[in-house]
Amino acid sequence: MAIVKPHSFFSDFDIALFLNGKHTRLYEKLGAFEIELEGEVGTYFSVWAPNAESVFVVGNFNFWDSSEHGLYPRWDSSGIWEGFIPNIKTGETYKYWIKSKTGEILEKLDPMGLFCETPPKTASIVWNTYKEWKDQTWMQERSQKNSLNAPMSIYEVHLGSWQKTLENEYLSYADLSDKLVQYVKDMGFTHVEFMPIMEHPYAPSWGYQITGYFAPSSRFGDPQGFMTLVERFHQEGIGVILDWVPSHFPGDDHGLRNFDGGCLYEHPDPKRGFHPDWQSYIFDYGKNEVRSFLLSNAAFWLDRYHIDGLRVDAVASMLYLDYSRNDGEWEANVYGGNHNLEAISFLQELNIHMYGEFPDIQMIAEESTSFPGVTKPVFQGGLGFGQKWMMGWMNDTLNFFHKDPIHRKYHLNDLTFSLIYAFTENFCLPLSHDEVVYGKNSLLNKMPGDEWQKFANLRVLLSEQFTHPGSKLLFMGGEFGQKEEWNHNQSLDWHELDNFYHKGIQSTVKALNQLYRDEAALYSKQFSHEGFEWIESNDQGNSVITYIRKGEVAKQQVIVILNLTPAPRENYRIGVPLPGVWKVLFNSDKKELGGSDYPISGAVMTEAINWQGKAFSISLNLPPMAALILKA
Repeated sequence: MAIVKPHSFFSDFDIALFLNGKHTRLYEKLGAFEIELEGEVGTYFSVWAPNAESVFVVGNFNFWDSSEHGLYPRWDSSGIWEGFIPNIKTGETYKYWIKSKTGEILEKLDPMGLFCETPPKTASIVWNTYKEWKDQTWMQERSQKNSLNAPMSIYEVHLGSWQKTLENEYLSYADLSDKLVQYVKDMGFTHVEFMPIMEHPYAPSWGYQITGYFAPSSRFGDPQGFMTLVERFHQEGIGVILDWVPSHFPGDDHGLRNFDGGCLYEHPDPKRGFHPDWQSYIFDYGKNEVRSFLLSNAAFWLDRYHIDGLRVDAVASMLYLDYSRNDGEWEANVYGGNHNLEAISFLQELNIHMYGEFPDIQMIAEESTSFPGVTKPVFQGGLGFGQKWMMGWMNDTLNFFHKDPIHRKYHLNDLTFSLIYAFTENFCLPLSHDEVVYGKNSLLNKMPGDEWQKFANLRVLLSEQFTHPGSKLLFMGGEFGQKEEWNHNQSLDWHELDNFYHKGIQSTVKALNQLYRDEAALYSKQFSHEGFEWIESNDQGNSVITYIRKGEVAKQQVIVILNLTPAPRENYRIGVPLPGVWKVLFNSDKKELGGSDYPISGAVMTEAINWQGKAFSISLNLPPMAALILKA
């Protein structure tokens, strides 16, 4: 048998943390690390496999022979196998050959592996996460950029289909470091959010079925390539958020399921361990070692890759035992309820640890129910997230804009209802990938009317999103009004920017991003009721709504007017909070945005006419199907 030397990275304290579900740095201990030991260069391997009878490392270096390099079981109760194998260096492929205590033979990737072969190949690769980072300015200042009272406009990206080569191949991390970074900067977004970049075997899963939780996908390059992409964003003052999936994982033979012949990572009860919607497996949140694995994975991306926030996927599926299950397919908790108490406690601990160790990041929940306190602190009984996706706003707003304008006067409540609960959580307003796929239509084709009206409607919808309280998220393609639904197999339809109207949507988003960043009233109190006031929310006769966004001082106030039909409104009067001249900061009907350039005054003087509860008011023309933003 080839030489395998006993060696360990673990202290007794590490083991205690691991077994108690408190270890957040397992990526420094478990996995494969090239080191020098007693004058020999090789690799230290360690893997958690408590149900194993034996564990061998196999790879090209030993012709995948499962009798060559056996690891040693630790003497304690941790279930960890480890050892040092000389002459194996960075770049070598490997898997763990596991014989379970029941005699089952398994070949598995390394759950803590830092790099993987490009699918459909499935081996892990010995690698490191070393980089001399050059983003110190960003890291020192990001507490301000990620603050809840700072503008956060997020561009959601699927790396595999944002843009492709002429041969329809993926762009590399290096290509994206040039093209994507410059584009996001030019468009004025403050943050970019990547759909999961962790290694996944099946591309149509969009990255949401992960096997390599610690490995950025090799489809686009190596780990240092991804680090450089993050670094380039930071050098341009743009934050990077990752989609993170602790809710489920796929059942691929080389992955986490049945890892050592037992239910190691997944819950053993199918009523709690198998997800019927996604045909995938659910982590056992009550198992301490699994909690340490997940906590360490979250910390890994924030630590080693300088990630600025995690958007936690499918939180609702974690919170409820009966999520997507019929009667008889789930069992109540110890109190007779449908809450998954172990998952709730894990999410609370996750946020305590991540904010405790990385206080200037953002943890964002994709949570689609009315579960209370998602963004409330844990010490107040909340889950402790920084923000939550506002799915109610998204659904109601898209339903409203789908309606023919002639009927909208009966449905203004769809557009205004979100303000009743807008400040119960710290909400992010998403127009995400889920809304432009699987027959739901692109944003543009959700809009009614002829071509001009579709584009005008979309400009108003985007204006409403950017002026509604909360942070913003827009999925790629929406920023130029792509006509077709998103297709992960091909590039966005960039040729559409040759069209005047599509170019106008892009210019609209660019202008709104600039306005959002420039006007403190649009962000400084975006999660507080103090930052919003209705002027008129129910003008059914004209289908016009008006509201005020407020900053720290009165002079920062802006007024938003949305004309929701293609009929212009002459001499429309609104009450205003301050006397003086009100100037038009933004007009979605301007010709360069694709509008009709309906004649309006660029500035209006107040009159001492009491209107809508205000001592002063202004009268102005409203363009057809348009948004106006004014400031005194």
